[in-house]
Amino acid sequence: MGGALEARGIDASGGRLTSEAEGEVYLEDRVLVIKKIHVNYTLRGCPDDKREAAERAHTHHASRCPVAKSIEKAIEISTSLAFQ
Repeated sequence: MGGALEARGIDASGGRLTSEAEGEVYLEDRVLVIKKIHVNYTLRGCPDDKREAAERAHTHHASRCPVAKSIEKAIEISTSLAFQ
């Protein structure tokens, strides 16, 4: 996500872009299985005139994320983006 923001001229360095992930774990056949992951991104200090570009980057980043592409068939992935 940070690279997509930087490509659009949005500074994601120095802690401006942070994320927090939450997973949903279920018990299947006595084995814990991760079924869903939600990632909450927070972007600090984004100029108002760059927010639309940041939202577009967020909308499309999962399709280019190596981790998301690797696990998407087994684990439902969702994301959100908040501005501060």
